[in-house]
Order: sequence, then C-alpha cells, then structure tokens
Amino acid sequence: MDRSLQGVSGPGRVAGPEEGISTQELALAARNHGLPLECLRYEVTPPGLHYVLVHYDIPAVDATGWELTVGGLVHTPVALDLAALRAYRPVTHRVTMECAGNGRALLSPRPVSQPWLVEAVGTAEWTGVPLRILLDEVGVEPGAVEVVFTGADHGVERGVEQDYRRSLPLDVALGDVPEVLVAYAMNGEPLPPQHGFPVRLVVPGWYGMAHVKWLRDVTVTDTPFTGFQQSVAYRIRQSADEPGAPVTRIAPRALMVPPGFPDFMSRQRVVHPGFVPLEGRAWSGWAPVERVEVSADGGGSWTDADVGRQAGHPWAWAAWRVLWTATPGEHVLTVRATDAEGRVQPMEQPWNRGGFGNNLVQQVPVLCVST
Repeated sequence: MDRSLQGVSGPGRVAGPEEGISTQELALAARNHGLPLECLRYEVTPPGLHYVLVHYDIPAVDATGWELTVGGLVHTPVALDLAALRAYRPVTHRVTMECAGNGRALLSPRPVSQPWLVEAVGTAEWTGVPLRILLDEVGVEPGAVEVVFTGADHGVERGVEQDYRRSLPLDVALGDVPEVLVAYAMNGEPLPPQHGFPVRLVVPGWYGMAHVKWLRDVTVTDTPFTGFQQSVAYRIRQSADEPGAPVTRIAPRALMVPPGFPDFMSRQRVVHPGFVPLEGRAWSGWAPVERVEVSADGGGSWTDADVGRQAGHPWAWAAWRVLWTATPGEHVLTVRATDAEGRVQPMEQPWNRGGFGNNLVQQVPVLCVST
C-alpha cells in the first residue's frame, strides 16, 4: 500500500454491529445501479436497465484513436483498431452477467463496499470477436499460462494506484465452452459508455469482475497474474490475513418479479386474493438451471415452477412461472434454483469478508388484502 494514499483509500473492513450505510456507500449506490426487479420480464435487458458497476471513473475514450494491443508471449504482437475488429466475422452470445458482490448488503456482519441487494444482474446480446481467434492469429508461445486484460479505467483502491486488470487461465481464454468475446456491441448497438465503450471483454458464466470494460490491452504471460484485482480483491476469505479462494463462476440464483403492486417508500408488495402469477428468471454459471421451486410460507413447503429451456442460449437466464393462490394475510414468498450439476441456492448464506458469491434465496414479503 502507498502510505501517501492512506488518507483517501483505507483497507477493506466489515461494518460494526449497529453501523448503517455510510454516505460513501450511498454515493457508490448512486453511481452503480441494479436492475429494477419488475424488468426481469425482459428476456434481453435494455442497456439502461442492465446493472452497472464502475470501479473508478467511466473513461473518456476516443474511438478514432483507440487501439487494442495483443502481445506478451506471442509470435506476432498486433494493434487492432475498431475497424479491424469489425472486419472479423461477428459472433453474438446472449449472456447473463451478475456482479460478484450481489446480495452483499444482506449479509451480517455487512462487508463495507457497494451495498447491493439482489438486483446486480442483467442479460444482453454481446457481439464481437472470439478471443481465441485473436490469440490463434498472434500465436501463443509454449510456456504461456494466463492472459491479462487491462482496461482504460484508472484509480486507487485500498491504497493501491492501478489500472483495472484481471486475468484468465489460458485454457479459458482459448476455450469455446464458454467462448470469451472481445465485444464491441450490446443488443446490436455500439457499447454505451458505462458498459465499456468501445470494447470490453465478455466471459460467459463468470461473475462481472472478469468482464473487463474499456479494454485496451491483452497480454499473454508465463506466470500467474498477481495484480490487485486478482490476488487481493475478489477472493473468498473469512479473515483479512488468509489468501482465500478466487471468485470465478456464477452460483445458481433465481429471482422473482415482485408480484402485485408496491408501497412507494417501503416497497412492500400488496396483492388481492385469488390466483396470482409468479414469474422470474434463474441462472447459473456452472450448468443450465434444471429446477426452480417456490414457497409461499417462507420455505416450509415448496412447489415446482415451470422452467423455460435455455436452448440456443446456454449462458443466459431461463424464465420460470407458477400460479399462487393468495389468501388474506401476510406471506413470505421464497424462490430457489438448482442447476444440472446439483448446485442449489442455500436457505442460510455462508458468510465471507468480501460479500462475494452470495446466492441466498430471495424472500419477498407480500400482504394480501381483500378488495
């Protein structure tokens, strides 16, 4: 840590027992927004509704002078402008992207950071060039183990001045399941500034920290990357002095479109008696979602929902739907997903210091009132 920066950038910490959301966290929440849950109805999320997490500033990138350098342990390093990338055959993947810290604000004790509830998610159609095509063309040399990606965003985090950098293992970077994209379009249009214009990385199945925005450099290395965002941040650890395990693929999660109508301030849901359709989306970065269950009594009993297939879009969320018979009184609706590899959302969330990978089941309090 640069000691001269300690006054503006402190170490990571956990909130005290009675500590509320700070003005710093509120400022983060104002800059970084989640998906309004009623907009789970969109199969493909409009860019302005897709969740956003920006670590530093949205950089001002002039596309006319922008280049992507691809080098390191390769035979023929290259620099590609946007026209050169667009000259490749375009590939489009529909991908559900979720922030690794989604659900952090629900943990106790609460890790102090971006205070996500459960809305840090979105699904878009990303168009670009498969990373493996670019790496094949430059020729990865023997001995390579990782590929490091550098964004144009620059800042300070926990006393470390840095460009945003992340890496992927070479087999993931070269793989086709999933196929990593160097993307220049979102839902058929150029990337919006907050989503990485002019080019970003898209890593299907991985949490959002791997999808480096404002991408400007790709470097193949013969040693594992040990930069801040890889070895300090985005680690699942119980204490500050342990190395922890890296955050990688998205844990299974189901979310519900809040039924009925809300109170303005509390967001408490209100419905009338009778049949109430419950619907939402479910996803996993490990395997297709196989089952979604819904409970109307806080997890005491469960009903299987109808789950739509993810045919043609293995890395996108699946729709689910079930009918609930609402009766007057207070209810707690709960939904959980299970993927094809048997991973299921927990009813009680294991805690970790960074608040990462929190896929605790969603619970939606509902008041049913007679007309």
